[in-house]
Amino acid sequence: MKVHLVDGTYELFRAWFGAPESKSPGGQEVGATRGFLRSMAAMLRDAEVTHVGCAFDHTVESFRNDLFDGYKTGEGLEPKLFDQFPLVERASRALGMVTWPMIEFEADDALAAAAAKFADEPGVEQVVICSPDKDLCQCVRSNDVVTLDRRREIILDEDGVREKFGVSPTSIPDYLALVGDAADGIPGIARWGAKSASAVLAKFVQLEDIPGAHEQWGVKVRGGATLAHNLAEQRNDAMLYRTLATLRTDVPIDESLEDLRWTGPDRPVLEALCAELGERTLLERI
Repeated sequence: MKVHLVDGTYELFRAWFGAPESKSPGGQEVGATRGFLRSMAAMLRDAEVTHVGCAFDHTVESFRNDLFDGYKTGEGLEPKLFDQFPLVERASRALGMVTWPMIEFEADDALAAAAAKFADEPGVEQVVICSPDKDLCQCVRSNDVVTLDRRREIILDEDGVREKFGVSPTSIPDYLALVGDAADGIPGIARWGAKSASAVLAKFVQLEDIPGAHEQWGVKVRGGATLAHNLAEQRNDAMLYRTLATLRTDVPIDESLEDLRWTGPDRPVLEALCAELGERTLLERI
């Protein structure tokens, strides 16, 4: 069997930018929630999708905001989108999916913890993390845990991560610490780019193992002296950025593998939600 772990927050944002606007009978903007419902209904029709969990950022902020003032917040988030956060969690539950709303942690932490928990369960052939977010690539393990970009239908196993980023999955947090991650508010280290970070980390794997003198790197990177100087000046910052980029696998995931088995929607709840949203065609698809 395969275990599918869905990045619900990403799916909501994807629907927000991809689905048409739509008003509920009560006047609320619900287009993204309706788009989410349709996308998940399509996924659940796949015969391989038998065990499912879906994680959400119940609040945008997390423990990482206490570590770094520049970390992402909900500032500037479109109110019509933010108002759908509770709706889409209800939609996930109505579809019958195990749903993890994160407050102290982030949705990605829940996905990482669930992947770590279920990958070695007897009978599990593969854990599929349904998200294109690059930070989740650190969870990839051989072909046992992979990421899936549902929109572009791209699967990354361990070899795929190396091909895309030039480093192994375990080095992804170090890679993001150097190059930064604008989506999460991680600035990275000045002048470090994808090519230089992958070249150096492919050899040294972790930040703390990178020699201070670029002459000792044994790899050719453009502007090595400047890169080494900047890393030396900001090494403490780099270590903090790696902490921010490292997903937590100690998030409490109380459900068992059997709990994740999808047995269909909660029909009465789904019917009531569809009526609230003004969604007329979804019920025919499930």
